[in-house]
Amino acid sequence: MAHTRIRKFNTSDTYPEQNLDNDLCQAVVARGTTVFLRGQCPQDLDTAVNITSSDPVEQTHKVMQNIRQLIGEAGGEMAHLCKVVVYITDMKNREAVYRTMGTYIKGIHPCSTGLCVTALARPDWLVEIDATFVIPDEGVNS
Repeated sequence: MAHTRIRKFNTSDTYPEQNLDNDLCQAVVARGTTVFLRGQCPQDLDTAVNITSSDPVEQTHKVMQNIRQLIGEAGGEMAHLCKVVVYITDMKNREAVYRTMGTYIKGIHPCSTGLCVTALARPDWLVEIDATFVIPDEGVNS
């Protein structure tokens, strides 16, 4: 594990009434280079063109693929993820968004905050996720 994760848990235990399976934690202790990602939306990173789907699962896949691509370009990897903030526009999409996100963060245990908002920057966006990573310093014992 890239960082020390304090009080790891899975959302299947904390939200038993929902069909979720996210590995999260209460706190992350990290040393290294911090990378803050802009909130990622369901659009192409090179063209800023939105994906055509209005399905929350497909939109979340694109968002998480963007996050994975950007941290790779910054010299890191998904294991360096410390914090995500998830913005959704409709509570009915929460489980679908979190289940999809969970496939990308399985075994990582970042801290997470989720918000339901009135709208995002474009009316067809259902989800936006911002992420904070810390790429460990060489030689840091993690």
